[in-house]
Amino acid sequence: MRELSLNVMDIVQNSIRAGASLTTIRIDESVPGDTLAITVTDNGCGMSEEQVKSVIDPFFTTRTTRKVGLGVPLFKMEAEMTGGSFTIDSKLGAGTTLTAVFRPSHVDMIPLGDIGSVIHLLITCNPEIDFEYIRTKTGADGAEKRASLDTRALREQLGEIPFSEPEVSAWIRDYIAEMDGEVGA
Repeated sequence: MRELSLNVMDIVQNSIRAGASLTTIRIDESVPGDTLAITVTDNGCGMSEEQVKSVIDPFFTTRTTRKVGLGVPLFKMEAEMTGGSFTIDSKLGAGTTLTAVFRPSHVDMIPLGDIGSVIHLLITCNPEIDFEYIRTKTGADGAEKRASLDTRALREQLGEIPFSEPEVSAWIRDYIAEMDGEVGA
């Protein structure tokens, strides 16, 4: 994939298929550490140890519509190509945490892309699922910026008004763009 945000979309779609009712997406950037960590955590059905070992194989998939699953293997490869790392922790019935750490200064680093639009799309197109989006950045001076959006808090404020309502959707899009601009800058 040409943007890491598209990998995030694919990974979160796996969480949705696994029955997750809450998915957390963290983007943690450290300028002094030369790292960009992307973590996706869900409370879906989880995987057995055998499935965790198999999930990085492009010829393993639980889907019946196709015989290959490239999302996780590509994400792992992209992280490792930059000198980064990749881990999956999962327990049956308890969910999964996937973390890819990238080295932004590496020549093979692909851009994060429009992560804000991906998060907005996930929230507005999956009204039955809650999402938490957390973005942090540690600058060269060591100062940390942090912003987050949690749809559980939005639900409390909105009541029955859906996230796909045009005014609500526009507010979510603008809020994410603002937080990404403040933290990601």
